[in-house]
Amino acid sequence: MSNGLRKTVVTDTIVVTGALGGSGSWIVDALRADHDVVAVDLTLPESTDVDGVSFQALDLTDQGAVWETVLDADPSAVVHFGNIPHEENNPGGDVYENNALSTFHALEAAGRAGADVVWASSETVYGTHWPEPTLPEYLPVDEEHPVEPWNGYEMSKLAGEAAAERVTNRFGVSVASIRPSWIQYPGRYAITPFREDFDLESADRFGNLWSYIDIRDVVSLVEAALDADFEDHEVFNAFGPDNFLGVDTATAIEAGYGDLPSECDLSGEESAYSTEKAAKLLGWEPEHSWKTAEDEEIAGPSFV
Repeated sequence: MSNGLRKTVVTDTIVVTGALGGSGSWIVDALRADHDVVAVDLTLPESTDVDGVSFQALDLTDQGAVWETVLDADPSAVVHFGNIPHEENNPGGDVYENNALSTFHALEAAGRAGADVVWASSETVYGTHWPEPTLPEYLPVDEEHPVEPWNGYEMSKLAGEAAAERVTNRFGVSVASIRPSWIQYPGRYAITPFREDFDLESADRFGNLWSYIDIRDVVSLVEAALDADFEDHEVFNAFGPDNFLGVDTATAIEAGYGDLPSECDLSGEESAYSTEKAAKLLGWEPEHSWKTAEDEEIAGPSFV
């Protein structure tokens, strides 16, 4: 557990996997200001001439290549976001195999290099993708809530969290497993049509209880986890500060699910998922709400 202190050692090199993906590219772009970044993805960008970044084309399911790349980089940390993000275009078994192997190899290599890890698990481990989502046992949902995986993607994330436990036990590095909600990008929020179509009178169940997180808050959480001094493996929820409907959260859940759990401590439009642990251990809180971010015009990373 964290003692709330900050690391005093300056990070020299950070390896980031999934570096050309939606989240990974923003993370690379932020970290390169203060660190040398080894940016790993299946392919290279059109131009690799980016200050502070060394791009490497790499298949994360290839153990030897992953170990060589990470150990040669000799990083202080590995940020692992290089997974298939869903099953929409891939068979579940392929998603599970790719993600479980990729995460194991990336975390194992980090451990052997003596590097701390921050990696992307998922909110879906709570069962948010069930065809008929169930009401949580209590609200807000924290990291201690039981998990209810439904498909291969969700199982791959739990396999990754198990790998994180193994790596901390074996190598003594710290691993932060982040469970991000539905990640949104300023100026192009995918949640907008769902909010515009929402009506309390006809509301249905919505798996993640109308939650989301802005990519900038994902980046700041990654940075906070890299800076914080904690031991072993910790899981952190990563959710925005509110629901994306603009209505009382408990009212929306009761309308959609027909009931509320007996233990329900929600106020106003606050998220149905707690980020109190990240606030306590990492000093992090989400800052970006859809109410302003939906219409913001902010350029993303230039190399993708």
